[in-house]
Amino acid sequence: MVFSSLEFIFLFLPAFLLVYGTASKKYKNAVILLGSIFFYSMGFRDLGKEKLILYTSLFLLTILFNFIIGEFIQHFRKASKFWLILGIIYNFSLLVFFKYTGFFLENINGLFRADLPIKEIILPIGISFYTFQNVSYIIDVYRKKVDSENNLINYGAYISMYPQLIAGPIVTYSTVAKELKSRTHSIKKVENGLKTFTIGLGYKVLLANQLGGMWSDLSMIGYDSISSSLAWMGIIAYSFQLYFDFMGYSFIAIGLGEIMGFTIPKNFDYPYLSVTMTEFWRRWHITLGSWFREYVYFPLGGSRCSKPKIVRNFLVVWLFTGIWHGASWNFVLWGLVLFALIMLERFVIGDFLNKYRIIGHLYMFLVIPLTWLLFAITDFSNLGIYFSKLFGISAESDVIINANDYVKYWKIYGKFLIAGVIFSTRIPEMIYKKIKNTPFCAVLLLVVFWASVYCMYKGMNDPFLYFRF
Repeated sequence: MVFSSLEFIFLFLPAFLLVYGTASKKYKNAVILLGSIFFYSMGFRDLGKEKLILYTSLFLLTILFNFIIGEFIQHFRKASKFWLILGIIYNFSLLVFFKYTGFFLENINGLFRADLPIKEIILPIGISFYTFQNVSYIIDVYRKKVDSENNLINYGAYISMYPQLIAGPIVTYSTVAKELKSRTHSIKKVENGLKTFTIGLGYKVLLANQLGGMWSDLSMIGYDSISSSLAWMGIIAYSFQLYFDFMGYSFIAIGLGEIMGFTIPKNFDYPYLSVTMTEFWRRWHITLGSWFREYVYFPLGGSRCSKPKIVRNFLVVWLFTGIWHGASWNFVLWGLVLFALIMLERFVIGDFLNKYRIIGHLYMFLVIPLTWLLFAITDFSNLGIYFSKLFGISAESDVIINANDYVKYWKIYGKFLIAGVIFSTRIPEMIYKKIKNTPFCAVLLLVVFWASVYCMYKGMNDPFLYFRF
């Protein structure tokens, strides 16, 4: 079940809000926990009853284990380091097993010409996100930043809260600790939450999905059959698709959180307005960057050490960032390229780009699509073909290429690309703030909602891209 589905919007969400709204404050967290577990389990229903029970049970066991570890760290301080290490090993062992076993075995077979059997291991939904939340919790308890949560229902509600369970934002316990125990509910919060939800739905269904159609078309055509102009148009479309897909999910999560009385942190701050890659990654997936900064970069020494160690610290962070996104060498390469660009900016060109912002924007206009290309294509041979198409250096072949193919696709997708440019700026937000409380805004959001519903009804919908991470 995904947010951008008729099943979620017209069945699950109304039923959940009815139960949640009528439950007393004492039982609201229990409603969140039970509703979220049901929501989570529905993600495995197509795999059969056995898999559904297995993966849901594993998720519940993870919640219980980390709750107990947090209590042990809190109440047995002399052995707190042991319990912390045990908790970290448990959480990351599960993540490594489910996400990286196949990758490791494939590379062992390739490197040593072995023939180890590789069985398909289904990745538990949201494991990359809830692993980070569990680990941040036990670390914060160990650091005495927060007291352990002594109510299993509250902790379960925190980890399983369905708005942010599958693809973030990554919410630390300290962010919502007070609201788990006492939060306010009001018609105004419900209204604002529904508005934010609708905007996120529009970003996902009306922008991201439509732009995604272009990237799908190019994949069907074959990268060796497209012109240089269409190659650039395609990777720019993918860049916008990824942005509005993930930002749309984050808006939906924030809106649903507000309806329930929670303040879920924002995950994006107009990253495509950045003038350096360093600035971009302060604005993109903000909660993931904060997690790596707090729990990896700072413990390694951050920037308060020698230049070689600073470089080492950034290298570790960006290697982990790449690997976190996927079990494939293209993600490792992607992380290394981002590391190289950020180091180049830090020690050489960063000040120049920040001073001459027009040049910085031109630099990012080139760099953003190229780095997302490493993210989008996992096969290195196809990656090489696409790069050669972008820069017109492909070798002679028998493949017939229509040099004007971009004209056809501009007629289909041009309006969505223009919308992508506009909505990646602050202009729509400025307009929205001025009209937010007007009848016109209500009518406009109703149009967005029902247009999204129509697209979903017609089957013009795809799963959120970050679900695979």
